[in-house]
Amino acid sequence: MITKHVLHTARLNNNCPECYDTSGLEFTFTQQEKHTAFYHKANKQIDEKLYCHTCNNTIYPVNWTEDIERVYQYHKKQAHPKATYLRLKPLAYGLILLGIVAVGAMVYMLITF
Repeated sequence: MITKHVLHTARLNNNCPECYDTSGLEFTFTQQEKHTAFYHKANKQIDEKLYCHTCNNTIYPVNWTEDIERVYQYHKKQAHPKATYLRLKPLAYGLILLGIVAVGAMVYMLITF
C-alpha cells in the first residue's frame, strides 16, 4: 500500500498565470511512503504541486513566473522529508528471530548426532 504524506503547504499571494487572481495559489509538497506487511519505507522523491483554488487548475512549472519560481525555492527548503531508511515491522522481526532459532536448532542437531 502506498500513502502520501503532506510535508508542507503554503498559500501564495502571487498572480495566477491562468486567471491572474492573487489569492488562490497554493503549493503542496508531498512524499510517498510504501507499506507492506514486513516494512515501510519513504520514497526519496518529493512531489510538488501548484494549484489555483480560484480557477481550479494545476499550474505546471512551464507556466511559472520568476516570482513564483523564487517563492517555490523558498518553500521547497521548508519541506523536510521523512527519513528514507527501511523500517521493519514486528512481523519481520518475528520471522528473522524464527529463522535464527531454526538455524540454531539445525546446528545443534548436527553437532549432537
